[in-house]
Amino acid sequence: MVEVFKTNVEEIAQSKILIEKLYYHFPESKINFDLDDCDRILRVEADNVLPETVIELLHQNGYQAEVLL
Repeated sequence: MVEVFKTNVEEIAQSKILIEKLYYHFPESKINFDLDDCDRILRVEADNVLPETVIELLHQNGYQAEVLL
């Protein structure tokens, strides 16, 4: 399962920190940002991705995220 999120993350350093935090919650996943995309895409590929958890984690760290349909 792949979930795709629109975010407001702008810097590579920020994305690396967030990826580490996401791996804590989804250790068997593939996670990456596409900061060159206009929506600053976050992709999380895992068996059990909980979009609410991803969104909440980004909010806790001062960023916004929403599921892209």
